Amino acid sequence: MLESIIRHPQALNACVIWMHGLGADGHDFEPVVQMLNLPHIRFILPHAPYRPVTLNNGYEMRAWYDIFGLQPDSPQDEVGIQEMQVTINAMIESEISKGIPSNRIVLAGFSQGGAMALYTATRFTQPLAGVLGLSTYLPLKNKLVSEQHPSNRQTPIWMAHGRADTVITLATAEASKEVLKAAGYSLEWHEYAMAHSVCEQEINDIRSFLLRVLPA
Repeated sequence: MLESIIRHPQALNACVIWMHGLGADGHDFEPVVQMLNLPHIRFILPHAPYRPVTLNNGYEMRAWYDIFGLQPDSPQDEVGIQEMQVTINAMIESEISKGIPSNRIVLAGFSQGGAMALYTATRFTQPLAGVLGLSTYLPLKNKLVSEQHPSNRQTPIWMAHGRADTVITLATAEASKEVLKAAGYSLEWHEYAMAHSVCEQEINDIRSFLLRVLPA
């Protein structure tokens, strides 16, 4: 398993596995976890492995999968995405083995980490409590219908995006939203006056969502 940071380790009745964005690491969202102040939830903040990233001229950085481009028609690293799906599945199964039922586990992520959360959750074979997709998109959208698992068709998905995001455009995120909705998912959509980042109001809204799907 990838190295992870765990917050609120004493909490055993709920879990959030939160993936960071490209080039960051698990420490990136530690301040957000502290702001959320949800001591009944175990937060696992894994570090992605280092790998060369084509978009950044092959520079090696923490990345869940390779990125070839950010245009709608850019090729996608299907092999890398599927490899990380297996890794995240193992993280979920590890929490289940510790006594946390799958429907008390949320997958969350920002940017590339959010893409992995959406991809993995829609294919996971046991029902999850929810999905948080922040400033992100659904990778391999054309494979969703053929690969989705019915266990998570009713799982609530919470997506948020900045209207001034120039890294992953609002239009890109909206296209993913429409694909998910067309496939039958219950999706809650939020927009904020921000760029490719998080803001205080968003954090407050995330807290409300987590309390709804993972009540104390």
